Amino acid sequence: MWNTSMHVLIIEDDERLARLIARVLEKEHITVDLAHDGVSGLALALTGTHDVAVIDWMLPGQDGPAICTAVRQARVKLPLLMLTARDQVEDRVSGLYSGADDYLTKPFALEELLARIHALSRRFDSQSPDGSVLSSGDIALDLRAHTAARNGAPLDLTLTEWNLLEYLMRNRGQTLTRDQIFNRVWAYDSDAQIKIVDIYVSYLRRKLKTAADLPDPIETVRGLGYRLN
Repeated sequence: MWNTSMHVLIIEDDERLARLIARVLEKEHITVDLAHDGVSGLALALTGTHDVAVIDWMLPGQDGPAICTAVRQARVKLPLLMLTARDQVEDRVSGLYSGADDYLTKPFALEELLARIHALSRRFDSQSPDGSVLSSGDIALDLRAHTAARNGAPLDLTLTEWNLLEYLMRNRGQTLTRDQIFNRVWAYDSDAQIKIVDIYVSYLRRKLKTAADLPDPIETVRGLGYRLN
């Protein structure tokens, strides 16, 4: 269900597209602010009054990655979704490294944009007030110290296991297909094959159960993928 009290910032120089997105969000009773250049968009983003910002990559005045970097340097707790016509791997990597939390390649379906905005809002709702700790049930990830624990018991995770757990936690309650997990956790490993998802879910399950002697929090959704409960 949509969080209808949301306040979304759209930074997009294509005014027709920006208005279209705004109309779709407003039909969901979501408050929308619009900016059509990077300078005014960044000023709005730094106010800290929005739940999600949707930012185009190519903008006059200041581009999308520069806005993301400035928001992160200012320590503003704001989920950032990058819109881009660039679909090369190196471009997506560059956008994520600049501070974006997610990206969507143009052209896109408005339904998918809505779903991603909603998912980003939920992710950040589960973080600590300063955004440093991500919690899901009895599992906690300290995003700064890069430590993990379940019910207070530390988890000794590899980098891949950490990334897998973080992705599951940020989408708690949602069924994630093997393809979705593979593309997010292993997308830039050209030697990996999709069966590696099942292998690492098995590794992660073992560590989560061993750490606190508690039931397995990862559910297998038959024929689809996995869900963290």
